[in-house]
Amino acid sequence: MMTSRPTKYTEAFVWIWLPGQSEPVVAGKLTVESDTLVFNYGKSYLERANALSIYAAELPLQSGALPLLPGLNMPGCIRDAAPDAWGRRVIINKKYGLKATGINDVQLDELTYFLESGSDRIGALDFQLSAKDYEPRAPVRASLDELIESAERVEKGVPLTPELDQALHHGSSIGGARPKALIDSDHKKYIAKFSTSSDIYSIVKAEFIAMRLAELAGLNVAPVSLKRAAQKDILLIERFDRVLSADKWQRKSMVSALTLFGLDEMMARYASYEELAEIVRRQFRNASQTLKELFSRITFNILVGNTDDHARNHAAFWDGEMLTLTPAYDICPQGRAGNEASQAMLISGENRMSRISVCLDAAHNFLLSRDAARQIVEQQILCIGENWQRVCEAAEVSDVDRNLLWSRQFLNPYAFDDLGGDCSDLVAMVRHYKGLSR
Repeated sequence: MMTSRPTKYTEAFVWIWLPGQSEPVVAGKLTVESDTLVFNYGKSYLERANALSIYAAELPLQSGALPLLPGLNMPGCIRDAAPDAWGRRVIINKKYGLKATGINDVQLDELTYFLESGSDRIGALDFQLSAKDYEPRAPVRASLDELIESAERVEKGVPLTPELDQALHHGSSIGGARPKALIDSDHKKYIAKFSTSSDIYSIVKAEFIAMRLAELAGLNVAPVSLKRAAQKDILLIERFDRVLSADKWQRKSMVSALTLFGLDEMMARYASYEELAEIVRRQFRNASQTLKELFSRITFNILVGNTDDHARNHAAFWDGEMLTLTPAYDICPQGRAGNEASQAMLISGENRMSRISVCLDAAHNFLLSRDAARQIVEQQILCIGENWQRVCEAAEVSDVDRNLLWSRQFLNPYAFDDLGGDCSDLVAMVRHYKGLSR
């Protein structure tokens, strides 16, 4: 049983890195009001010539407490900077040393997660108790072996040593459910993803393969590499929300697609690529190019079996006026219990089935002709088929895992089994490459 309650916070100050700056300034304050968090900009911030709205569609630059969008208990663009499942587990471990099964018994308020997670969070925000002094919750240098040990302790519910606690706590602010940490190396910043004891195949290698193939297929993706420590595989994903200038780090403002939709996690099932395409046409720079990239990401996800394409796995940079699609990340093939599969986001109307035919029928939403869309799919199949063996060799994936991924996720049969007519050649290509794998 718990013998004490954590500190109950009632407010937090939001600090922001403005474009081109390496030091943050106070943007405003989050305040608890009943069961919601309400934000208002500081007067001094509004008076700045270079003040940037955190996200104008939700938090425009104006004085006073800003109303929440319908159904939300805090601004989505603020929630984007909060830790997700893994980061919350780390914070709960820090306080209680509880296993994952004990998390449901722990009630930590949202401000606790904001104020007690690491400061090097995704995007350009951080949270402090002070409006005058910025004191980052700075990282403790640790080796990959030590970080893996930390992650394993959190998985098992074993309390961390003070040193390991601080090392892993640095990465508690980043999203996602799988074990991960933040590391710096060679004037770059990375998110490190670890394998877990419950993995039935090398998920980090599967993600490496998918991300590398996506890059070869011409998608704009975050660079990835594989490392190994403590007999475990580690995927390093280069961060694209940081810019090194004169030996100091600048931060880039970002918002998730969930925020663009005005939804929260409880409403995420309503997120739709069709609606995202409409948002792109209205609010994004280079809209036509972005729509083609977005369509290409949908089809590629289907071709490699990534059904975890939820709205937090899409994001955009915010420059104060318009949005720009970030590089793709989290392209990770998911396990399949059967042949049929569906995407996390709706593709067109109420249809989210993981089929190329659904994408082709929706091509007009992305300002693409059916023929242009079909050519994108053809090029992606060609890229996957021609580069599969080489990328698997680079990942040093085992024969067992390679056969599993090739038979179940990559170029999976369900994606094509209803195609015919003008797409018969696509089906023939897939059968050709599947035949080469035997």
